[in-house]
Amino acid sequence: MTLKLMSTFLLADAAAPEALIRTGSLWHSIVAVVCFSVIGLIILAGAIALMSKLMPLPFWKEIEEDQNVALGIMVGSIIIGVSIIIAASIHG
Repeated sequence: MTLKLMSTFLLADAAAPEALIRTGSLWHSIVAVVCFSVIGLIILAGAIALMSKLMPLPFWKEIEEDQNVALGIMVGSIIIGVSIIIAASIHG
């Protein structure tokens, strides 16, 4: 009885359109994820480079050598904000 119910359940799931997975769609999704990740990282690196050019002080020196915690928190929050914007624009 349990086997019959289980097989009926599996057949019902297999007949659902969501359960039909083409073999090419997984690789297509993986390639799309990798491409969008690389594009996002390139845009983020460009935003960090632009931010370092626009700041009036060398912020990497301030963070690393002078141990400026407030500047580190500010730069980190800017990077998180830009990352959220990039993720939202890629997601659509």
